Amino acid sequence: MSKSLPTALAQWQAQGSYATFVGYNVFYRDFGTKHSDAILLLHGFPSSSYDWHALIPLLGDEKRIVCLDFLGFGLSDKPDQHSYSLMEQADIVELLLKQLGIKRVKIIAHDMGTSVTCELLARRERKLLGFNVQSVLLMNGSVYIDLAQLTPSQKLLRSPFAEFFAKISLKPIFMLQLQKILAKKISKQELEMMWASLVYKQGKERLAQTISYIDERYRFAHRWLPPLTRLDIPVLILWGQKDPVAVAAIAEKLASQIPTAKLQWLPHLGHYPQLEDPIAVADVINLFLA
Repeated sequence: MSKSLPTALAQWQAQGSYATFVGYNVFYRDFGTKHSDAILLLHGFPSSSYDWHALIPLLGDEKRIVCLDFLGFGLSDKPDQHSYSLMEQADIVELLLKQLGIKRVKIIAHDMGTSVTCELLARRERKLLGFNVQSVLLMNGSVYIDLAQLTPSQKLLRSPFAEFFAKISLKPIFMLQLQKILAKKISKQELEMMWASLVYKQGKERLAQTISYIDERYRFAHRWLPPLTRLDIPVLILWGQKDPVAVAAIAEKLASQIPTAKLQWLPHLGHYPQLEDPIAVADVINLFLA
């Protein structure tokens, strides 16, 4: 266990494992029975797989559930001067699933994880994906980036002042920004865990690099958006309706563009539904997975 981590996060780390890809260590958790079908949980920016910790026990012991910290996030390595491309994050997902012997997945993605999912689905359409995707659940992610309402911090991190802002970013500012995008309060401990996973291994200093995924959202729209209009697997758009960043209009557009999509609102929740009300989220997910 790492001495520099709060107890809950240190336990999460101790119960997980590391896989090494191209010299970098990527943290993951692998829950439940070890068969070749799994639920894959993909987290958002700027947090980690720990976002799912309250939800996972509510999804049932009989399922295999895999989550990971993307490179540059959480308990994974955070190399300096790195591209942190969504393409590479998708590569890491593929390599990890292959290493774990997983052939079929049901993807549940939040925030930046929805962007990685779009790349995986683009590969699937081109028959370049190493595993079978059985269904997709998208939650509060800025898939249509032109509709997203970026926070002041996100805007600063994409400006010429990014490096400076990332260095001076203080815990109170982080906590305040985070609370503004929630519709339902989460515990102080949850906020503390998010901050601790961010600053671990100099993660705060990497923010200006890891947020570059937003630029890729614009750059690869031509690659990622058309495959959504041709999806032939079950899709659920599960959305905290009071999200001020990944606004409700994004969910509505996803539901109208994806032929197989169903839209379900979480009317009292904001940007982090799985932390704001894990029970309500689990109830919907369990129905969808069944």
